[in-house]
Amino acid sequence: MSGTDDPYQQFAHRIRNANVLDDVSLVLNWDQQVVMPEEGSHARSLHFSALSAMRHELFTGEQTLELLETIDDSALNDEQHVILREARREIDRKRSVPGPLVEEISVTQTQAFEDWKIARAEKSFDPFAESLGELVQLQRERTDYIDASKTTYGVLLGDTEPYMEPEDIDRLLTTLRDGVLDLLEEYGDDLTEPDHLNVSGPFEEDKQQELCERALTMLGYNWSRGRLDTAPHPFDGLSQYDARITTRFDESEPFSALLSTIHEFGHAVYNLGLSDEHYGTALGRARSHSIHESQSRFFENHVGRSRAFWERFLPTMREIFPQFESVSLDEVLAHVNRINRSNQIRVEADEVTYHLHIALRHEIEQQLLEGEIAVEEVPTVWNERAVEYFGEPPESVVDGVLQDVHWSSKFGMFPNYSLGSMLAAQVANAIDRGVADVDTLIREDRLDEIHNWLTQHIHQRGQRDTTGELIERATGEPLSAEPLLDHLEANIRAQIE
Repeated sequence: MSGTDDPYQQFAHRIRNANVLDDVSLVLNWDQQVVMPEEGSHARSLHFSALSAMRHELFTGEQTLELLETIDDSALNDEQHVILREARREIDRKRSVPGPLVEEISVTQTQAFEDWKIARAEKSFDPFAESLGELVQLQRERTDYIDASKTTYGVLLGDTEPYMEPEDIDRLLTTLRDGVLDLLEEYGDDLTEPDHLNVSGPFEEDKQQELCERALTMLGYNWSRGRLDTAPHPFDGLSQYDARITTRFDESEPFSALLSTIHEFGHAVYNLGLSDEHYGTALGRARSHSIHESQSRFFENHVGRSRAFWERFLPTMREIFPQFESVSLDEVLAHVNRINRSNQIRVEADEVTYHLHIALRHEIEQQLLEGEIAVEEVPTVWNERAVEYFGEPPESVVDGVLQDVHWSSKFGMFPNYSLGSMLAAQVANAIDRGVADVDTLIREDRLDEIHNWLTQHIHQRGQRDTTGELIERATGEPLSAEPLLDHLEANIRAQIE
């Protein structure tokens, strides 16, 4: 108990505990992907199931509901209203879903992750197909409980973007996809230059680890609340107190790991910028996945691919990998910004064609969840869509339908990457207007001013605002694909001129 008779304080205490349990799950997920022994998956599935049930009870148990009914809304201050609003929304969604179904989803997700790893190792979709089908069916059941009047996919989008309508998301993604295709059509003939970066490996993993650590330090990573490890799929976590990062290495080239690490750094920056005082409450939690993604895409693309960054960081690259002594700044910039439409790997995609990777996934998962295609058809549909967007199919399912871990746990996540990229472009413009040109801030080692702006305008807001309110408050305009398309076209023109 919270040690008070005030219904609101008791209620808030239970919600805080539920959110802390969510962070415990994130720690266990990190452990599973980074260091857990191979045969630990059965026990881990039980861990997740138990935590999921406990969290569900804290949100939907009788005591919570009784407290909720006795809270006097008129006696609450603005911050308490935010906590209550966000908790009520989650409670309403969770109450509609039976506890046994919640546990079944949790167990199936854990098994699906293990099946996904096996499928990748065997280069076959079959080991993953059954658990994917089970998850699709379970999510259909879950979303019917939440809101049977909406499509399955529409409800799932609400899990990650609670205050954006599915139609608005579709409109933004369609505008972006069509805009990218138009850019490729207009400039395609000028984007066929081969990559002239004449550097050969191997680039040893331990040296790449050092390279990434040096980049994180330069960018302002708080090592007392973070660490860098390897995982099958790069990700970040967990809270303002623990913002650890993972990446993965390819000894044939060092840029993939470096840019992935900078991307995850952006997520960590958001976590670290959240309020310590309000840890465990809506005031100390990220607004949404697309807002989170805006921070990672800002640092990856507007910082990590910029001339100003490489002016400062290329000497470090040369120090760790002497092969780069003969490589010029312009050659590195051409490499990290090269548009390669035939690339099949989302996390290695260039800034322009990346959004075709998102369009492909968004379209397929929507069709899958709405029953327009069957699970066994997904690899074929994926390959057909890859030919349409990238000119050729992937070499194997590892480079195709199995390359992302997302469908082993959640659906409706991919749109957030493009939505976040849109906001990242608007954030860069807002910093240019309100502080100084982003390149100047990087070049003059004034990254703390970028961090301060992000913390003030985005991180410390927590969940006080809806997604739309936060975007307009921070940038002065609603979310739009146009600033991103302008940014992409400017980068294309810079490469061909």
